[in-house]
Amino acid sequence: MRQIPEGKVSTYGAIAEKIGTRLSARMVGYALSQCVGTDVPAHRVVNRFGALTGKHHFGHPDMMKRLLLDEGVTFNPDETVKMERHFYKFE
Repeated sequence: MRQIPEGKVSTYGAIAEKIGTRLSARMVGYALSQCVGTDVPAHRVVNRFGALTGKHHFGHPDMMKRLLLDEGVTFNPDETVKMERHFYKFE
């Protein structure tokens, strides 16, 4: 997660694929839920559609979105991240 630059997001599936466990996106989500409040930028990980599915782990329901907005991440009218603009592809 620390490789994801400020202003970018990745997905649970992309991270799972990067670490070699392509079918373990849910496990990535579980691991990230344990990182909230640490120096791991867990707020930069969304689902494949750009939805903030982990937002309930951030205390206030709007905190994840606020953190992303502070980094310049933009959203569609349906509250999903503009993935075409902000998706970070791991090399």
